[in-house]
Amino acid sequence: MALSVAGKTAVVTGAGSGINLAFSKLLLSKSCNVLFADLSLRPEAQEVVSAHSSSSSTFGRAVFQHTDVTDWTQLERMFAIAVEEFGIVDIVCPGAGVYEPPFSNFWHPPGSPPSTDTPTSNQYTSLSINVTHPIRVTQLAISHFLSSSPPVSASNPKSIIHISSIAAQVSALTSPIYCASKQAISGFVRSLALLEPRLGIRVTGVAPGVIKTPLWTDNPDKMELLKEEVDEWVSAEEVADVMLACIEREENVGGTILEVGKVVRRVEALMDPGPSGKGNTVSNRTKVEADIFGLLNTEGWGKIKKE
Repeated sequence: MALSVAGKTAVVTGAGSGINLAFSKLLLSKSCNVLFADLSLRPEAQEVVSAHSSSSSTFGRAVFQHTDVTDWTQLERMFAIAVEEFGIVDIVCPGAGVYEPPFSNFWHPPGSPPSTDTPTSNQYTSLSINVTHPIRVTQLAISHFLSSSPPVSASNPKSIIHISSIAAQVSALTSPIYCASKQAISGFVRSLALLEPRLGIRVTGVAPGVIKTPLWTDNPDKMELLKEEVDEWVSAEEVADVMLACIEREENVGGTILEVGKVVRRVEALMDPGPSGKGNTVSNRTKVEADIFGLLNTEGWGKIKKE
């Protein structure tokens, strides 16, 4: 069921920057309240929250809640604060994510700097952020929707919007954990398709291409993948527009995943041709791949160092 965002309340993780900030700004402009859940706010996000700290007939209200998405108690607290501030939650976006960061990276195994994952932690932080957190937030959202007053129904629909990636289809040696995480999210979204016709809960996703956000621009190792004279950026605002369409447009039913390059298209579960065209290319992979093989040629790669 399509849902107009005007007068509603959204919880957005990772709203302190990038795609999630652009989405939050768009929701606020449509008179939707937004709880910004993140570790911190970049200056441009702080500006948005400050400008929307009080109610307005034109714009929604914004509240920031410090949230570590790997801590499940903080995720529960996020919903409690949203209810305390706004009364109810209608839209949830577990959008916080990382892109094969040095601190939790397949090519820097646990115990190998600059990884901060440890051999005894039994987890990769990047998977806790990219997979476990959106799954847990979705559970919490469904629980909240079912127990709210009035409860979710066809006449009172709710929406959960996930952020996958073209990496769910086009795998890359440079980012194995990231690719695995986004494949997981696409499968997860599709598995929940029946929640919309049965309960009124729409679960959809977007699969962005190469988006000009701090995940890229603040990380020189990621920028090395691009040839800016060849590869074309997609803006965070373009992705936000498609996220809104996933919520508000009738045809984007539960289980839908929309790819966002310079062209927007539906990603099919089977026999999909895969992403192509502007906004979906990185043309300098071979250099970064050579660096990876250089790492693998170092003595003792991946071995746990004994103290």
